[in-house]
Amino acid sequence: EMSEMSERSKQNVAHGLAWSYYVGYLKIVLPRMKKSMEEFSRANPNLLACRKTWKLHILVPLSCDVYDELEKADSNIQYVTDLTETTLARAGTKKRVYKHSLYAIRDEENQLWHCAVEYATPLQSLYAMSQDECAAFSREERLEQAKLFYRTLEEILKGSKECADTYRLIAYEEPEEAETHFLSREIVWHLRQEHHEEIAVLEGSHPHTPSTALDSAELNLQISVSDLPQPLRTDGF
Repeated sequence: EMSEMSERSKQNVAHGLAWSYYVGYLKIVLPRMKKSMEEFSRANPNLLACRKTWKLHILVPLSCDVYDELEKADSNIQYVTDLTETTLARAGTKKRVYKHSLYAIRDEENQLWHCAVEYATPLQSLYAMSQDECAAFSREERLEQAKLFYRTLEEILKGSKECADTYRLIAYEEPEEAETHFLSREIVWHLRQEHHEEIAVLEGSHPHTPSTALDSAELNLQISVSDLPQPLRTDGF
């Protein structure tokens, strides 16, 4: 009965996508991020001076509008290079390659900020489902699913010790009127916060995150706990 209710409300879609994204990708690559960034920093000491930015910045546009090339989303974002690859055997595929790209983000003062950044790829699936008659996702349902995906992923990552301090989720709603450099400003805002956090740690004070940050408190879906998808088994399998 709970499964049928979940399917009717489609709440299981975002929940499943978030878990799949974590187990099949983030749990594999995030624990290796620090080492990869450290290797790059040794060869390029001036580009990644702030250790707090040595993480994967994951873009979560609630519109699910994902660009394959970040430069097309915002010309102030430019590809620099790829970080060290991770090669693993996965599900029958020999030498499957995992890698991340480093970008230079130009701010309003023409200063360059460098970081590893990419979209949360499951959002492409949500967008595709909203365009497919079989899935029958409305635009409003897609937005709700995107919010639930973010909240679920946030909770999963918060509980993952091996992924601690290796990522930063950047959830955002694009303005109704197109802004040429909205995305670069959004990323730079987070990079500045990371710089402030590092300075605060060095000075021994507590880092402060302004209330303007888009977090799970602002992504309230008004879904009760009993309505959320529940695991089919409780024995750990």
